[in-house]
Amino acid sequence: MASYAQRAMLDKVKTKPGFIAALDQSGGSTPNALRLYGVNEDAYQGDEEMFTKVHEMRTRIVTSKVFTGERVLGAILFENTLDREIEGMPSAHYLWQQKNVVPFLKVDKGLANEENGVQVMKPMPGLDELLQKANAQDVFGTKMRSVVKLANPTGIKAVIAQQFEIGKQILAAGLVPIIEPEVDINSPEKAEAEEILRDEIMAQLDQLIADQQVMLKLTLPSEADFYKPCVEHLKVLKVVALSGGYSRDDANAKLAQNHGMIASFSRALTEDVSAQQSDEEFDATLNQAIESIYQASCS
Repeated sequence: MASYAQRAMLDKVKTKPGFIAALDQSGGSTPNALRLYGVNEDAYQGDEEMFTKVHEMRTRIVTSKVFTGERVLGAILFENTLDREIEGMPSAHYLWQQKNVVPFLKVDKGLANEENGVQVMKPMPGLDELLQKANAQDVFGTKMRSVVKLANPTGIKAVIAQQFEIGKQILAAGLVPIIEPEVDINSPEKAEAEEILRDEIMAQLDQLIADQQVMLKLTLPSEADFYKPCVEHLKVLKVVALSGGYSRDDANAKLAQNHGMIASFSRALTEDVSAQQSDEEFDATLNQAIESIYQASCS
């Protein structure tokens, strides 16, 4: 049974404008995220200090006066962030209760080795316990990422089958899964891969039962409005776009051509903020980023 907070979050995701901030860099991507923020490896020792540094970065972002639910619909957190506090409150509670931003949790454990032109997700043996923890903190949904590198039907079918199989486990726990089969923007077969991917997604959506709804997080497509059938599908709550390595300007321009999709950007959101900025400079820079992504998401 969804909590009162989760029902309110569902209404917000369904009806309000905005985008989703992806603040979920995990172990493998954290050093690079910190480096781009102006915190080099010599500033910390070991994983615990590294995660403390990245939590300081995320805290500065979400506590900024310009980071509010008026333009930021939701935020995706890494499990380590869920376990920490922001201004004395559990991170997910802070996002929703203080900022009116819907919290999501990254649940995958990273990628398996490439096979058949794709990388499926590694096993998630502790998923049920993690979903219980998420529910206890009024998290609304989850996110899990696979990667498609080539237009290989066998590989893409495996990616989508795995995503929806685990997605149903997440739905059964009362959370809304964000299905994320990222297509590598540098793939020599990007457009062809997207065609196979869309067909597989639509087939899986048609098999969902009753009131089940998922969200989709997809690479900005080679053809504008290519994912319109997904946007309009009754089993899809929202289609969000990942920036995938595009600069913010490029990602925003492409997003604006894809009506009904909203942003879920990570690096493109934080590309100009730095630890060295004063609070005034930081807020101004973040505000500019948020506004540009918000406008592109309202297309």
